[in-house]
Amino acid sequence: MSSRELTRIILRVVTIVLLFAGGLLLLWMLRGPISWIVLALFVAVAMSRPVNFLSRYVPRGAAIAVSYLALVAVPFAIAAAIIPPIVDGANDLAKEAPGYVSDLQDSVNKNEQLKDLDEQYGITEKLEEEAAKLPNKLGDAAGVLKDVGIGVINSIFAAFTILVLSIFMVARGQTWVQAALRAIPDERRRVRVQRALDTSAGAVGNYVGGILVQVTIAGVSTWIVLTILGVPFAAPLAVLTAFFDAIPLIGATLAAIVIGVITLFFDFPGTTIAWVIWAVIYQQIENYLIQPRIQARAVDVQPFVVLVSVLFGSSLFGIAGALLAIPVAASLQIGIREYLHYRAEVRESGILTGAGPPGSGPLIPRVPPDAPSSGVISP
Repeated sequence: MSSRELTRIILRVVTIVLLFAGGLLLLWMLRGPISWIVLALFVAVAMSRPVNFLSRYVPRGAAIAVSYLALVAVPFAIAAAIIPPIVDGANDLAKEAPGYVSDLQDSVNKNEQLKDLDEQYGITEKLEEEAAKLPNKLGDAAGVLKDVGIGVINSIFAAFTILVLSIFMVARGQTWVQAALRAIPDERRRVRVQRALDTSAGAVGNYVGGILVQVTIAGVSTWIVLTILGVPFAAPLAVLTAFFDAIPLIGATLAAIVIGVITLFFDFPGTTIAWVIWAVIYQQIENYLIQPRIQARAVDVQPFVVLVSVLFGSSLFGIAGALLAIPVAASLQIGIREYLHYRAEVRESGILTGAGPPGSGPLIPRVPPDAPSSGVISP
């Protein structure tokens, strides 16, 4: 090998490595918009079922508008039902905190052991000081709320972008898919790709249906527990739990924290302790029993694969990864299965027609009609 050929090979390898590294860097820099597109695709596939159903009775444009207006109205309705009682409870807590400390002081004075601890460490005195500062601290929270508000605005912008992208996908997605399928020359492969896409879309729809069953169980059980505990606004809080419960692994925890904070405003500590115990038990039941079984039946994926995919997805991409992990795992399983079936069909077709794998030549030699006879069998 000459030095010129060696130099050419080295340059080619370096170029390939640099292009690959640059592609990875570009993907990393565009991870935000890419995740939006993937989420929009998921939303579009999930919304295609109600849109197709309504399209039987109204024009498709109207069906899309009604479906997405209903989708957008859900979080606003939940916020309207949940935020006012939280604000009222926080104001009541700020006003009544000194009274709570006085009640605690009376309880301590009646118990000799608690009284000794209080005299030694000055617990109630410190609590009285903090209770007196509580209204001012709530006012100082405005700066924190400002940062939270900026984050909420960014999230709203991202959600709006995802919704717009998904609307385009619902409206024109079928046309794009058909155009891509027509570009596949092999009819057998085209049929398999079409079947894989349809089955994957069905799996996503089934996943959404499974999520609805799961959040219904969470919401109803939360409403029952809060009603038994006597917590006000049990129905709106149950709806909030159902909304958060759609997030795998951590959704139930987020809802439990919010409700736990609310119980502090109404009946502390008995109701709060009872709620925490229930929330911990229910989350374990949901994560390792309810969700894997429901999603395994909905998307035909083993419960172990469901758990592993959710863990991997949440570790890599956070909440979005946890939401998309199960339908992505189901789609990959469907794609691999259809590809293996396609290869089996090609192999079987090659055997029946006397053609082997590409490049191997025919399995049975073909003799030209004018070839001389071998003398074994005379015509």
